[in-house]
Amino acid sequence: MAGLPQGGLLPEAMLLLRLSARFEPAREVAPWLAAAAGGPGDSGVAEALENYLETLQTVNVERNGNIIYTWKGNQGHTHIGLYDHHTEKNQHLYTFEKDLQVISCSVNSEKTLLAVSFLQSTKEERVNLLFQPVSKCLTLLIEIHPVNNVKVLKAVDSCIRVQFLYPVAETNSFLESCLLLISEDKYAEKIDIRVVKDGQGVVIANSSQLSRERIADDLIWTQWDMMEQRLFYIVPKETRDTLNCIQFFPDKNFKLTLEAPLDISLGDIALKPMNLDYNCHQDQEIIPKPLNVRVITSETGGLCICYSVTPVTSEEVTYSVLFLHKGYSKTYTVALDKGNSLEVKDLTFLNLDYYVAIYLPGHFLHLLNTRHPDLMCYSFFLTGGNAKINGLHGSTIISPLKSTVLDRSTGGLFTVEINKEALFQFLWNSKCDTYKLAALHCLLLHIGSTREIESQIIQWIVDRTSICFTFDPIQEFIIASLYWTMCLDVTNLDKLLPYTPLLQWNEDFPGIICRTHIISLPALKVQHCKDFWEKLSMSLECVKYAEPHLHFNYKVLQREWDNLLSEERTEERTTYMKNIFGNAKRVFSSLNMSTTGERLVPFFQDEDNEQQLLTGLMVAQLKDHLARHLQYIGTKNMDQIAVDYVSKMLRLIWQILENVWKKYNLHPQTFSIKGQGSSQEVAAFHIMCQILQATNGMCMPLPPGFHTLLMGLGVRCLPLHTLLHYIDHGVLHLTEMNTTKILKELDNTTKNEKLKLSILTRLPEEIGHKMCHIWSNPARSNPAAQNYVKLLLEKCRNKQYRMLVVDGLSARIEFLPLNYLINILAEAECQGWAASVQPENMNVRLLEELALKHTTILLDL
Repeated sequence: MAGLPQGGLLPEAMLLLRLSARFEPAREVAPWLAAAAGGPGDSGVAEALENYLETLQTVNVERNGNIIYTWKGNQGHTHIGLYDHHTEKNQHLYTFEKDLQVISCSVNSEKTLLAVSFLQSTKEERVNLLFQPVSKCLTLLIEIHPVNNVKVLKAVDSCIRVQFLYPVAETNSFLESCLLLISEDKYAEKIDIRVVKDGQGVVIANSSQLSRERIADDLIWTQWDMMEQRLFYIVPKETRDTLNCIQFFPDKNFKLTLEAPLDISLGDIALKPMNLDYNCHQDQEIIPKPLNVRVITSETGGLCICYSVTPVTSEEVTYSVLFLHKGYSKTYTVALDKGNSLEVKDLTFLNLDYYVAIYLPGHFLHLLNTRHPDLMCYSFFLTGGNAKINGLHGSTIISPLKSTVLDRSTGGLFTVEINKEALFQFLWNSKCDTYKLAALHCLLLHIGSTREIESQIIQWIVDRTSICFTFDPIQEFIIASLYWTMCLDVTNLDKLLPYTPLLQWNEDFPGIICRTHIISLPALKVQHCKDFWEKLSMSLECVKYAEPHLHFNYKVLQREWDNLLSEERTEERTTYMKNIFGNAKRVFSSLNMSTTGERLVPFFQDEDNEQQLLTGLMVAQLKDHLARHLQYIGTKNMDQIAVDYVSKMLRLIWQILENVWKKYNLHPQTFSIKGQGSSQEVAAFHIMCQILQATNGMCMPLPPGFHTLLMGLGVRCLPLHTLLHYIDHGVLHLTEMNTTKILKELDNTTKNEKLKLSILTRLPEEIGHKMCHIWSNPARSNPAAQNYVKLLLEKCRNKQYRMLVVDGLSARIEFLPLNYLINILAEAECQGWAASVQPENMNVRLLEELALKHTTILLDL
């Protein structure tokens, strides 16, 4: 497959998704059951234990991580047990003295009440009670602290799923519990249960009159969000189906918080409650087939609906993802490999917070970025052997909790995470830029931008293999790393800062077709919401205002910087400039405080006015940008965010150079422009040029002294004509400090004299006046001469004068343009115009000598 790492398939340890066992019956439950069966000395223990494990089924995973399971005893009795995830101990909850098929089970947080829903053995009942009607499903509420009374909640012919509510904040009373019932008859209700203390245990208070409340009707699909205590469900409407959400609160109240119109018609399908259906054997009994839909939420306010309504065939698979927090959907059609003989099973959707994994076992794994789904280059699409998830089979997988999968065929619970080592394999070895960029963003924005990860990515950037043809890795690294670091602590800042310099991506994955559609935005039904709903509300507001336009724009910064460099200074502008330079000083102070350790790169505290101006301007522009959208955090906080952003940007550039100095073993702290540069210095020079190109492309400021260091490496590593070419094209910048080093440290050999004169002729006017006194050479007067000529010619242009041929001037020179210029300047001197231009001991005769000297050097005569 195109774009996979070199060398073919990834080794199994390097698969993109890595599983770690969280609960395995053979490991966590078997020793406890063996001890209960009679201990290791009992000859029948092994046979009994084998029977226990064969019948053991996981039936629920509670919010606190406790796992409820059932197994069949020697007499065919059905036992219910609990594995405490925190204490790693098992507990027996209840025993039915008959063989039952438990379809749903839940225990309250205090472990005093047990709700069980099971299918009755109808054949046995019909034999014993031939003329008595027997309901198919029985739902019970049982007191288990201690085991005592049993209350029948439902006796119906449709299956019931049960789930105790677990408050997000542990403020619920010990004597109150709430139970959620979801019926195949397409309704959901909540039962409030009060218990009273009875000696050492508790009993249900007034069990004959439990408070019941119908909370939803006409359900055609439901999903329970265990961690956040939300019930998502779909109801049919006259025009189109609607996704609703009920949020349960710690005080037993609940509210309808969301209504999202769906641009799909689901029709009359079988109800299958997601995350409440742990029995894989029941799937075969459901006709018609249940809808394959899953709601995915993320901590940043992301809300997606993944679904596949088109039957999976051996030729192609079609699935869609509605990004409700973005206002559009994407439909993917994947052509399957005709040579693949593996059975085509159902798609599985796994929630990995910022990513959703769409998995078709044996065929493909699509790891889709839900935070930034606009460009395909931030996602992975793998096929064949690289698409495995440690041998799990999709038809028996559910995801009861975020980043968790349950293999219903074995009862094992696993934590699933993106494999950091595999991401670095894609970064280093992939031939495809799409996978490099996807790996880079996943490392920085999902795994987390730590110093260790940053160092490894920088190592990749400075290595030859980091050549990318469709994106700049330095720009992507700096922007993505800043995005992760800055958005951790400030709510909604992720909507205002750029996460990539890319505006579009034209490369697609082979074998996959993607279509994008605009969808209706969901409506939030609550005011002054918090946490997830607050973030979702902000995301929806950003969609209304066209979110990409809310990101900080570097092109606006570039235009303002160009204006400040070119326009004349007014009094108002002078005050503005003082504030900008004040911003720059704050950034440099913050940068120095964050880099207190030993420094390898010999940066100089250079007075580079252009870079100081850009640094301070970025702070000012960023503050203005934040002030338009984050007024509630206060001016002081906005100022600090802007300073921190620019300071961390400079630190990242500094960090890249530190890694370059380590890689090439360059001398720390000391640097001389004398002598010929080594091959290591040449390599460092070219990487610094790449950094300069990347920062210029995004109008990013550079750390103080960057241009001085780059010029010093250029003097050591480049021939003169190439060095001057780099200066003339703006790659190398002449600053006061690097010019001083050149004039003072280099001796006056013919080559160096030519270099110094070439440098002096290219200096900006304000620097040239200072530098002409440093070099003890006649040519040092060149900047003063240029200024003298400029001022005299301006006088000549503004006043009437008569042309004279001045005797004794240029008589030996047969270069008519020079003769003509000298005659004009001599006439200006004769008329006394030179007295007002402060010639600094300059006259026409000296000008003529300097011009000839300069020409001789340039022509190498």
